[in-house]
Amino acid sequence: MSGAPAVPQPVRPVSAAPRPEPAEVREAARCLVVDADGRTIRFGALYRRQKAVVVFVRNFLCYTCKEYVEDLAKVPRSYLQEANVRLIVIGQSSYHHIKPFCSLTGYTHEMYVDPQREIYKMLGMKRGEGNDVSVQSPHVKSSMLLGSIKSMWRAMTGPAFDFQGDPAQQGGTLILGPGNEVHFLHHDRNRLDHVPINSVLQLAGVKTVNFTNKPQIIDI
Repeated sequence: MSGAPAVPQPVRPVSAAPRPEPAEVREAARCLVVDADGRTIRFGALYRRQKAVVVFVRNFLCYTCKEYVEDLAKVPRSYLQEANVRLIVIGQSSYHHIKPFCSLTGYTHEMYVDPQREIYKMLGMKRGEGNDVSVQSPHVKSSMLLGSIKSMWRAMTGPAFDFQGDPAQQGGTLILGPGNEVHFLHHDRNRLDHVPINSVLQLAGVKTVNFTNKPQIIDI
């Protein structure tokens, strides 16, 4: 008995922002990021020897970032290893928020923070919402009202009232390395302007993922 295989989430064309000048990339590479245990590492060391997909999120309290990272968590480690690509998320809060955010989202790949937003600034990440841009992330399931309520509730019930980063900061996605080569750069124009995950995986040479809840149909 046979049937057609389930189709993964469609890969849509994405528009890349102007790439940073090599000098800007080299400067950003020298900046330090912090891991979940408070240890520092140079940003450039993350992609010096192999290609990396690097996702900068707005802040760890942002509901759209949470739901996007929940889907990033579904990318199998075996897909990344097969393509020799690292998957890295970078936030801009204190490193103390990394472990709780990973636990909340189920994300087990690499995560760091840029607390002073130095790399965000050097790579041209935007601040403020571009409300004139009509976009809808395929990875965000909550409405703006419900999502905002959830974010505020997490802030109020946390150990300290903390936005876990500059709430006006926007994120972005890059494919970098090896070395300072920039293969792709997208600046998020607002909180919903995420690059579809399968689009960036395809650009990085990684297998795409079925993000639907439909079971795979296997030929027998």
